[in-house]
Amino acid sequence: MIVTKDPPDMTLHGKNDNGAARNPLFTHQFLRRIPKADLHCHLDGSVRVQTLIELSREQGLELPSFDEEELRKTVFKSHYNNLEEYLQCFAYTTAALRTPEALDRVAYELAVDQFDVGVRYFEVRFAPQLNAIPGKLSVEQVLEAVNNGLCRATKERNKSDVEVATGVAPGYAYGIVVCAMRHFSQHFGPYYEAFWEVHKHEEPSRIYGLASMALVSAAYDVKTEKGIPVVALDLAGAEDGFPAKYHSDAFDFAHRKFLHKTVHAGEGYGPESIYQAITDLHAERIGHGYHVFHSSEIRKTDMSPHQKKEYCDNLAQYLGNMRICLEVCLSSNLQTIPSLKNDVRRHPIRQMIDQKLAVSLCTDNCTVSHTDMFKEVRLAVDALELSPQELKDIIITGFKRSFMPCKYIDKRHYNHKVISYYERLEAEFSAQLRKSEQDGPVCTMVRKPRMIQKQKLVDFVSARYANISG
Repeated sequence: MIVTKDPPDMTLHGKNDNGAARNPLFTHQFLRRIPKADLHCHLDGSVRVQTLIELSREQGLELPSFDEEELRKTVFKSHYNNLEEYLQCFAYTTAALRTPEALDRVAYELAVDQFDVGVRYFEVRFAPQLNAIPGKLSVEQVLEAVNNGLCRATKERNKSDVEVATGVAPGYAYGIVVCAMRHFSQHFGPYYEAFWEVHKHEEPSRIYGLASMALVSAAYDVKTEKGIPVVALDLAGAEDGFPAKYHSDAFDFAHRKFLHKTVHAGEGYGPESIYQAITDLHAERIGHGYHVFHSSEIRKTDMSPHQKKEYCDNLAQYLGNMRICLEVCLSSNLQTIPSLKNDVRRHPIRQMIDQKLAVSLCTDNCTVSHTDMFKEVRLAVDALELSPQELKDIIITGFKRSFMPCKYIDKRHYNHKVISYYERLEAEFSAQLRKSEQDGPVCTMVRKPRMIQKQKLVDFVSARYANISG
């Protein structure tokens, strides 16, 4: 295949930050401008480092360093040795997010950062009980403060974006997902310390479930009484040793109240965790789902290897039939799953795509994982050698499987506008590349795509990108 010279800032060749060769079908500008949805983004994992420094100083909190560059070396690293080291970042951010002002600011900045890289809709998730302080800052007040920041940023962007104002592009929007914790101790924060003291005579497994019930009840009241767009209940935290069933009452409540459900599962535990999320918690989406195909990770001792494989096949079949979306977070997984060896090509996302499961790309933690939605998309198209149709399907799936807080008919209208705008950008960038070829083509040999995709790539590109020939 031959590629013509790209206009400035539209480089087609080279390598991305993960070392994969650049996919010649997609320019930086195109990937930045296409509408994107981020369905899995943690507030406390996406605090700007400089903001953390300023908030910590204001509140008299200790940090390993108050120098941004030094913090990026010692805390918010490019790579982590293990999951525990990765999670240590959250101890610092969560401690600084226990005032309404801090929560408002961080939520506002996160929305701005998302919109700056082409995200049109995102769902921010966090555990309000980690931020609350009994008698001083309630769960309800935490949710209000976060919503204030998100709402302000969204209104500003919708007002300032000319394409949105003229109806050419879809508007900016957000939803809030509240996270229950699979387990906690009194050391997780003031709220959990008080909660543990009140229920100290209960079994720990029951305490975890009671806390989840308290959270979803408060979140539902805030949603119905104050109109805050709480769209779903999530379950986060260590999977191993803390099964989903501890929290079934809370998720049953959410189910009865028409709140959506998404569950972290299949990240730190095998396919059984995904099964539990679906059967015990009514999960409509799965956070990560990394181990969905890994039959060797099944811990049931009474199953043969063949039965374990059949278990995974049936699980994947169910996910596909029910369109239960897998919220895939590539950069995060590279940092926390050693077996990937920092190589996205080892990630099961390619198998997910090939089996036509519903897949969306997500950031997980923008600051902790040094990423954003542009980087996640760039990483995926390069390492996985995605075709234009595959990328489009993934992007649109993110919007279709969202829990957007509006009427279904309005969501459909919004999604149609997303698709129209995406196709408009396809045509625009195809025209730019054709003009670039006419102005002065420079032939650059690029690697061939995977053989199993070669013909469909050639067919698609021939129809849409006149500057590329096979």
